[in-house]
Amino acid sequence: MPYGSPGHADELSEELIARWNDVIVTTAESLASFKTRFFELDPAKLRDPELSDAVKWPGDPAAPTFCVDEPTVRALCDWPEIGRRSVQLEYCECAVINARDAGGRLRPKRVEVTTELREYWSCIAMHDPDRVRAMAADVLGREPDWEELFGVADPHPLSPEQREIAFGHTVGGHGNNQRLIDAGVPAQPTGRLNIDHALFMTHPINGLDDFLYVVMFGSHPYGVRAGSQIRQATGDDIYTAKEVKHLSCNHADPTITLGAYDNAFAGRQTGFADPIGMYIRVPNLDVFFYGDDPIPPEWARFGRGRASMYQRLVFGPPDDHEAFLDDITVSVGASDQPLTGGYQLLRELEVGLRLLVGHTDPIAESEWELLEPAPAPIACDTDDACATVRELARRLEAEQSGRSALRTL
Repeated sequence: MPYGSPGHADELSEELIARWNDVIVTTAESLASFKTRFFELDPAKLRDPELSDAVKWPGDPAAPTFCVDEPTVRALCDWPEIGRRSVQLEYCECAVINARDAGGRLRPKRVEVTTELREYWSCIAMHDPDRVRAMAADVLGREPDWEELFGVADPHPLSPEQREIAFGHTVGGHGNNQRLIDAGVPAQPTGRLNIDHALFMTHPINGLDDFLYVVMFGSHPYGVRAGSQIRQATGDDIYTAKEVKHLSCNHADPTITLGAYDNAFAGRQTGFADPIGMYIRVPNLDVFFYGDDPIPPEWARFGRGRASMYQRLVFGPPDDHEAFLDDITVSVGASDQPLTGGYQLLRELEVGLRLLVGHTDPIAESEWELLEPAPAPIACDTDDACATVRELARRLEAEQSGRSALRTL
């Protein structure tokens, strides 16, 4: 190592690079129980590595689709604040920015999409408040004040640990970090900056620890005995045997796990290409129209990373254009729909990892981790699996009914 800033989006000092690599190493060490020789954190230790960008998945939330119909999934995903903290679980989060049109109506103007890691932003906030403010200014187009970022007038006198807690309270949430939880940091930020905008991901399971876990979890020589042979395990076999069936109901987790597992079963090692990060692939822009014409290319603005390593997408007409987001139509099958939020955009883009695949020694007979075959396919639409989603749908319906009642008064 070292790994650079995700996407090579920021030019960091050697000290900040070292701090960020400390976070990566510490996180991986916390997952030591999943370590095998088929995963290697240090890319320099891989033998003849080849770059792979084959591990990718759709950005829209998959799990709710097993439980409720598509219009409800769309409404849940686009539910202001609650959708992002509840169902946007594919290492991809979005926020809709509203503005008033010429008639004074509040309408969606653009969608901000981010795949940036909370841990990275928190690390920079701990050790260089000025740098994290510059990063926020790059995203927002204005320099936020210290209160917006740290909830204090000046974070410089604070210790790094105090800045981490303050930043977590105001902008980052706790990310399932036990130290922050013990310090009283809530799951979601209390300030508006990273709620009204998508600075970086805040859902606790859209974190560095989570995607390191699913890569390491998959990097094992699992197998299922088939007579005198060992066959490759299926996702159902792995998730059932390891009692983590819920992971199979997302887009991201099984794609990452099984991508790493394919390498392990073939006797190859998986590692990360520099820099570690989650990256947005260019969406299918051919389905978006303004009037009878495809949208102008400048209505899809990528950033926070170099080409092929984008971590940010701002989609929609610029502020000085008369059009709004819902003036754009999405061609879906034989029908056209107005673009009303982030869900329709997330369906048309992919998120992915940049992995390194290296050669290693063949799997020894004693190394196989033999699993029992799954007795049945994993069901993602059971009452237990869907309880949270259906409760959210009931809450959303009640809220919409309440708003409708108020409009009739």
